[in-house]
Amino acid sequence: MQPADAHTAPLNYFLHAAGPAAAPTMRLGWGLAALVVVVAIVVSVLLVGAIVRRRPPAQPDSVEAEGGGMRFVWIGTTLSSIALFVALFYVLATLESVASPGTPPRLTIAVTAYDWWWKVEYDNPDDPTQRVVTANEIHIPAGEPVRVELRSADVIHAFWVPQLAGKTQTIPGIVNEQWIEADHPGVYRGQCSQFCGAQHAHMAFEVVAQPRSDFDAWYAQQAKPQPAALATVTTDTAAAGKKLFGERCAGCHAIRGTDATGAQGPDLTHLDSRRLIAAGTVVNTAANQLDWIRHAQRIKPDTLMPSIDLNASEAQALSAYLQTLH
Repeated sequence: MQPADAHTAPLNYFLHAAGPAAAPTMRLGWGLAALVVVVAIVVSVLLVGAIVRRRPPAQPDSVEAEGGGMRFVWIGTTLSSIALFVALFYVLATLESVASPGTPPRLTIAVTAYDWWWKVEYDNPDDPTQRVVTANEIHIPAGEPVRVELRSADVIHAFWVPQLAGKTQTIPGIVNEQWIEADHPGVYRGQCSQFCGAQHAHMAFEVVAQPRSDFDAWYAQQAKPQPAALATVTTDTAAAGKKLFGERCAGCHAIRGTDATGAQGPDLTHLDSRRLIAAGTVVNTAANQLDWIRHAQRIKPDTLMPSIDLNASEAQALSAYLQTLH
């Protein structure tokens, strides 16, 4: 299931599980919601009944004055205690069921949260040179558990893909772990769910679940440095854009295979392969790329990405170069 646009997703997108790490917690959520509704109804009925009956005060020597009415208190206390203990055991059983996947994950991904975007790193244990770094878009093979190592570069964030798993916080100086698995191929929206500053609401990402063969092909392509693609930079316009990128952008952004090695912003090695930019804020098109570069502080105020003033020829050149990053 894919969001309707870059900013929002249908309500039912967050109400249905699409993986074994999310299904138990989703059922738990519905169960606790049902319990709360039942308790609210019972309390309301008893309250309305008490108001309607409004019996006169009991005489000092009556049975009720000696505590006969306490039986309702004891009944209510007993039933409430039973319900709470049942809920507690259900919660503990659910936590145990999602603590680890049924089979050991073959793939481990390191995700680092920044204000306000996500760095995603893949390491190939069989070939250290086959390293993939991307941003705000996580690709996984469908039907396989994936281990996710979570870090924070600044403040506390929370990694949450509602359809695939529960929330896990990213805390500076601590490595937390989570696992996700998608039952079927698809695009699943993720979001930071811990308030982390001015652009917390615009700190989204997507998990793209693919058949194993498609994932392997994506990984192989992403592992390639850009020099292979840069052979297509033959026009003066794109060459000027490459030079401009090195002067204005390389301090914060990296493009593997080039002199651009910045680490403060997202890795842009294969920028044009991504569906969204600015942590899920806008769709990744040539026009939106330029709009983001020129008006980042209008689109996403207080982000570390500055608004960069470009004249018409500079904008054309930089856009031509960015289109080679596919």
